[in-house]
Amino acid sequence: MNMILRHIVTAVMFSILLSIAMVGLTLVAFVNDWSRIVDQKLGDVSFVLVIFVISVAAGLIIGTVTGYYWRQRIHHVERQLDEIIKGQKLTLDIDAYKDLEDIHRYMGQIQNKIRAQTEQAQRLATERATEREQSLQEIVVQERNRLARELHDSVSQQLFAASMMMSAINETNPPKDTVMKKQLRMVENMIHQSQLEMRALLLHLRPVALKGKSLQAGAEELLLELTQKVPMDITWNVEAFTVDKGVEDQLFRILQEAVSNTLRHAKATTLQVMLVERDENVILRVTDNGIGFVMEKIKTGSYGLQNMQERAYEVGGSFKVISLPDEGTRIEVKVPNLGKED
Repeated sequence: MNMILRHIVTAVMFSILLSIAMVGLTLVAFVNDWSRIVDQKLGDVSFVLVIFVISVAAGLIIGTVTGYYWRQRIHHVERQLDEIIKGQKLTLDIDAYKDLEDIHRYMGQIQNKIRAQTEQAQRLATERATEREQSLQEIVVQERNRLARELHDSVSQQLFAASMMMSAINETNPPKDTVMKKQLRMVENMIHQSQLEMRALLLHLRPVALKGKSLQAGAEELLLELTQKVPMDITWNVEAFTVDKGVEDQLFRILQEAVSNTLRHAKATTLQVMLVERDENVILRVTDNGIGFVMEKIKTGSYGLQNMQERAYEVGGSFKVISLPDEGTRIEVKVPNLGKED
């Protein structure tokens, strides 16, 4: 039962009961013969029926008016709560809703509390990012350099030796069997391709942090390098704005995770990245035209999506992913930008 109908039923019942009470009190106080009231008529209509119809009509009118009145105010409160959930500023119309002034004040306090918690979360994220960068940057760089040296001295050298041996076999003593000769050529090409991939891996063994760059510079450098390494149409729209270091760090890692998922799983031919600021919110959107997935089957079990969602929540943001099979995937992160006010 909706609100208006509930108010109408309540008003009608109250009007009928009030009419019965008033008529009964009148009969007790002023009338000795009740049968005369029952037989009394107004025109051709019974007096009792007229009282009943008037009560029902009054109840319908009062219930409809009060129902619309309170439904309008409840919808107004719902809109205000929706603005709080979306992180927007409250559009308070105190003059039109003076009877909701206390509720407006409480919603303003709730929004201020959420804003303060978001500021605290971003400040803690900034402090953690700064500490992590200061304490671990040197260790990470040393460890990655060590891994790069070991890969170069072991796997890369072995691939080089295997490539030289296969070249020598194919050039100095090629087999007479055409099929075998073709297979050896394929093995040589595979080893050569592995050498190229190993060199690319050694070039990419570097810290994943921004390393003193701004979020925009790091994002553009990452995407520009991808255009040179990956056979994919990559476009981006990166605008200039300032944001706290902790938010920059988390957004850059989310971008890396999203691009990595696209390269490994999407089988896409186009990739679009948008990094802008709108209405005091930083928006990061990554869209591809890949194979997509069924969201109900993937969202609960995907470590990459869960990791991106946790990073967005850590700085008080929101995370949304939309995907359909064979229609691509879109990931959107929206984080309130409170750095300018600080």
